[in-house]
Amino acid sequence: MIELTLIGIGTGNPGHLTLQAIEAMNAAELILIPLKGADKSDLAGLRRTMCETHITNPATKVVEFALPVRDAANPSYRQGVDDWHDAIAAAWQDEIRAHVGESGKVALLVWGDPSLYDSTLRLAERLARVMPVTTRVIPGITAIQALCAAHAIPLNEIGAPVQITTGRQLRDQDWPEGVDTIVVMLDGECSFTHLAPEGVEIWWGAFVGMSEQILRTGPLSEVGPQIVRTRAEARAEHGWIMDIYLMRRA
Repeated sequence: MIELTLIGIGTGNPGHLTLQAIEAMNAAELILIPLKGADKSDLAGLRRTMCETHITNPATKVVEFALPVRDAANPSYRQGVDDWHDAIAAAWQDEIRAHVGESGKVALLVWGDPSLYDSTLRLAERLARVMPVTTRVIPGITAIQALCAAHAIPLNEIGAPVQITTGRQLRDQDWPEGVDTIVVMLDGECSFTHLAPEGVEIWWGAFVGMSEQILRTGPLSEVGPQIVRTRAEARAEHGWIMDIYLMRRA
C-alpha cells in the first residue's frame, strides 16, 4: 500500500510550513518535486530549499521529475485538463514504482492548500485506480489567507457571504449574483477589465507571501489599469506569475 501525503506548503514563504507539515516531510520515504520548465524553476527551487532546511531524516529521498505539459491547443478545455491529469498521474506512478515499489510513504509538497483550486487530490484519485493508495492531507496557508493578511483586511463583511471564483467564470458570467465580495483565482487575463468598475474596490497581490510580493489596492476604475501594467511587467521579469485578488462592491 502506498501511503500518499499531500502537504500544503503555503504560498512561497518558507515560514508558512506548519509543524505538522515538517513532521510529515520527515516521515516520508519519498518526496516528489515536479519540474515545470526553466521559466518556473523558482517553484522547484523553493520546494528544494524547504526540504534542505527541514528534513532531518536521512532515509527521506527527494526526487525531481518532469511534469507533463497541458496541451493548450486542445479546443476542449475540460478534455485537455483531463488528458493532462492522466499524464501527471502516470508520471507519479512511474516515479513511485521506481523508488518505493508498491508499498511505502510518499509525499508531495502542494502550493497553498490541496483543497483550494488545486488538482493534486484529483490526481491522487487517478493514481488510486491503478495502484493501492491511501491519501492523507496536511492543510496549508491558502493564497486567500495570504492576500488578506498582506492587505490587513477581513475576507468577509459582517454576516455577509463571499464567493470564490475563477477568471474564466468572471469573463463568462460577469459578477456573481447575491454577493458583494468575490475572490478571483486562476486568472491569467486580468478578467476584472470586463466589469463595470464603478463602485468596486480591488485588493490585488502577486507572489503573495514571497520576497517578490507586489500589492495594489484602490478603486477598480483607478487601480485596474495599473494592475494590468504591473502584472505584465512582473511576468516578463520572472517568466511566470501567481496572482490573486479580492473585489468588493459598495
